[in-house]
Amino acid sequence: FIQMLRGAKKRDVLQLLRRAPEEMRPFLVEAAVATQSVASLAALSDFLDFSKEPKSLLEKFLYAAAFSPRPSGELLRLVLDKLDGKQLAPEIWETGIVAVGSLVGKLCQQKLCGLQQVVEHGVETILRGLRGAEEEPEVVVYLLALGNAMLPETIPTLLDHAEDGPVAVTAAATSALRRFPAPHISSKVKQAMRRIFHQKRKGYEKTCRLAAAEILLDNNPSPMDVINILLATGEMETEMATFLLLKVQNSLR
Repeated sequence: FIQMLRGAKKRDVLQLLRRAPEEMRPFLVEAAVATQSVASLAALSDFLDFSKEPKSLLEKFLYAAAFSPRPSGELLRLVLDKLDGKQLAPEIWETGIVAVGSLVGKLCQQKLCGLQQVVEHGVETILRGLRGAEEEPEVVVYLLALGNAMLPETIPTLLDHAEDGPVAVTAAATSALRRFPAPHISSKVKQAMRRIFHQKRKGYEKTCRLAAAEILLDNNPSPMDVINILLATGEMETEMATFLLLKVQNSLR
């Protein structure tokens, strides 16, 4: 079906989307995203009205975009265009922002970061939104998007939110940092993770401390880090201590 769509003209794809029975539309939207031809994306642009379509169909489109293995810049442009300046249902906006992060990350993995202006626009959309976010759930969504994008230049921003944010924000930021490969886990990142795990500045929720410990143990841990984490398990509840001990044992193996 995707092969067939690749050879179709915009008007044919659009007619197919408009005339299809309602229960078939999610499948057709997913197939059109997978096709990623100029015609299919143009047809989706005309067909999807984010102010009218049922949430389930819009979410299907955004999930299909987010999970696309090799997305194009045109697909990111389409998602950004549909999100830009519109009054959206909260769940659609959240899914859309997280999808933008995923698309940016995959395009950068294809070495298209500095080559396509739309990628820069996607990054700026996330960072601008994060700077302007006032509510905690909003901040968390933008941090999830940054975690999907995995851009090294955003690590200082993630560190600031990891150390100074409320519980949900710290959890989202440390979770995002865990996704970066070892070369990007610098001494500065490790210092911040030590402060979180050992609660040098303030108390942190246990999931945040565990995430910080995992970052330290998964990225060329120093002997002192391992010793200090093991010593700290003596003051932890059993479940948390057992998890860290198993983590250390697995690293030794």
